[in-house]
Amino acid sequence: MTSPKPIIAVAGSTSKQGRSVVRALLGSGLFQVRALTRSPSSRQAQHLARMGAEIIVAPLELGHDDQWLAAFAGAAGAFLVTPPTPPKHSREYELGCRLADAAAQAGVRHLVFSTLENVEDISGGRQFAPHFTDKARVADYIRTLPVTHTFVILSFFYTNLLEYYTPRMMGDTLLLPIYLPEEFRAPFVDPLTATGPAVLEIFSNPERYQGETLAVVGDVISPREMVETFQEVTGIKAEYRDAFTREGMLRNLPEIANDELHLREVLGMVNYAVDYGYFKPERDLEWSRSIAPDTLTWEQFLLTTGWRGERTSFNDS
Repeated sequence: MTSPKPIIAVAGSTSKQGRSVVRALLGSGLFQVRALTRSPSSRQAQHLARMGAEIIVAPLELGHDDQWLAAFAGAAGAFLVTPPTPPKHSREYELGCRLADAAAQAGVRHLVFSTLENVEDISGGRQFAPHFTDKARVADYIRTLPVTHTFVILSFFYTNLLEYYTPRMMGDTLLLPIYLPEEFRAPFVDPLTATGPAVLEIFSNPERYQGETLAVVGDVISPREMVETFQEVTGIKAEYRDAFTREGMLRNLPEIANDELHLREVLGMVNYAVDYGYFKPERDLEWSRSIAPDTLTWEQFLLTTGWRGERTSFNDS
């Protein structure tokens, strides 16, 4: 008689990272997946159900501790991701800690948490990027819990340019606002395809990756190179536009610039990346591509998705 496959609970299962993890775990045939979601009737949740995931109602919002505890019960592992929240009144740190508490209390043996670097510590408080720092603080808290753990840090998302920093046409030219200096090379990745293989590798070899913090990278590329590649792949004339200075944001992305605290956070993130590097120097930028050689570069992402500059939503409706 064969043993049942271990259950991996995926919190935030209909997010970009969550979907990728569910797909990779189920596709491997090695695991059962329990997908935690706010809305089991959503299009994305129903898609996960058709793939074979067990759908559990457990929103990523404070006040759902009992639902989290029930969802984690009997799971061998859990993948945790906290949703992006505006910096004003953010409670992401509390949410991440209580979610991890529920997993540990339920007896989950191995946690994988999607974190980021601690901008406040690294910059000595000079840069303001709480959506990075709060995730790093959650990782620090998880290290204190009686559970084995591994952390992944994803690079800047290609999808940010499709979803939040979307281009506009001016005559026959597509203007691409990018939140980095034109010649600055930075790590990027597609969260929809790269997260899953990385997390599958960790859950398949938990002892090997206990306590590790692993970078997930698809390409290291500058905005200038991104625009040039976009032109080569699509045949559409395109130009870079500054979305990394306050003046550039006000000019090219006024909808973001209208929220002063959000603007401060974006500028803090950008200046941190430029001044200190997106990843700490000790991170292995080759690891994710070594375990998943087909991780998409920017060129492959454009060829695979067929993106030609239109605004694209990745919500979980």
